[in-house]
Amino acid sequence: METVTDTYVPPDLTAEERAELERIRQRKLELLLEIQRLHSELRDAMFQVEGLELSEGSKTLQRNKQVAMGRKKFNMDPKKGIQFLVENELLKITAEDIAQFLYKGEGLNKTAIGDYLGERDQFNLNVLRVFVDLHEFTDLNLVQALRQFLWSFRLPGEAQKIDRMMESFAQRYCHCNPGVFQSTDTCYVLSFAIIMLNTSLHNPNVRDKPPVERFISMNRGINNGGDLPEELLRNLYDSIKNEPFKIPEDDGNDLTHTFFNPDREGWLLKLGGGRVKTWKRRWFILTDNCLYYFEYTTDKEPRGIIPLENLSIREVEDPRKPNCFELYIPNNRGQLIKACKTEADGRVVEGNHIVYRISAPTPEEKEEWISAIKSAVSIDPFYEMLSTRKKRISVKKKTEQI
Repeated sequence: METVTDTYVPPDLTAEERAELERIRQRKLELLLEIQRLHSELRDAMFQVEGLELSEGSKTLQRNKQVAMGRKKFNMDPKKGIQFLVENELLKITAEDIAQFLYKGEGLNKTAIGDYLGERDQFNLNVLRVFVDLHEFTDLNLVQALRQFLWSFRLPGEAQKIDRMMESFAQRYCHCNPGVFQSTDTCYVLSFAIIMLNTSLHNPNVRDKPPVERFISMNRGINNGGDLPEELLRNLYDSIKNEPFKIPEDDGNDLTHTFFNPDREGWLLKLGGGRVKTWKRRWFILTDNCLYYFEYTTDKEPRGIIPLENLSIREVEDPRKPNCFELYIPNNRGQLIKACKTEADGRVVEGNHIVYRISAPTPEEKEEWISAIKSAVSIDPFYEMLSTRKKRISVKKKTEQI
């Protein structure tokens, strides 16, 4: 709308000056209309972007719900769970894709994993082969390899299934560590001897605890008729004696287990927060919007707990370790992250990290951990909208009171 000032024409202007003034006013009007049009286009574009973001968020939310449903179906009936995930295009029906899904094991019941891997039809056998090959046993002694392998699932109860699975393990271990044993049969037999030794040493119902000499004697002649090095057997015995070797015992009904059905779990390197910065290998479990880390996979109590509330995550470059990311407080001014850890003497103390720097084994696992942690700390769009509306109401109320 034009004002009095816009229409006023000084009386002492020449005809040429009046014409120039009119052109300026006309150009001003055109520019105002152009600005108004651009405002309108920008507003429409913003609405489209917001709509697209909500649409993408809804798709992601729907996909996450379907994945969660597929995991629950798998835990109740492995075949039906796999079928559901394939039908909803969340999983490819290939041995490689399904083996990766079982190997990651996120939210999966380990008994159900063992049942699926133990099936005898050709496709399941192919999945078992790929699943076992995903384990890296190079430079691990047999106890260390068994700890890793048998923590990824629970051995089924049927002898034939156990035989197939342990045979696959023995072949993989010998492939990763050529020359340690004369044959896969040696590895197979010794693996069972280790499992039985663990029961004998750590089951309170077993009173007769075998000494190392008996363990060595029990395994004479198993290396293609020859004996294994005594030092090797003593090391394996000490490893079992010093750290109980436990096999997962979840049956899907023990919901009191703190870390049942985690969002993600796996080995990562964590940079310490002390004066001397050292990297330590820890078993991480992501569940209930917290990141827990353990010294061993068999520990019942975590060494540390990192609540993810109000934290952000970012990729970082580190000259000493690859595939790093950090947990940090946005806009932080030297504030410590609220976390706790257990000291060597058993005392629980507050953490002393401004940031938690973590290194993953591969770039792919780094991306997967970042995605999982982001999902754990993200806010549901509904609650975000509700929070914005509450803030608006609060501001309006305060304004009315002034």
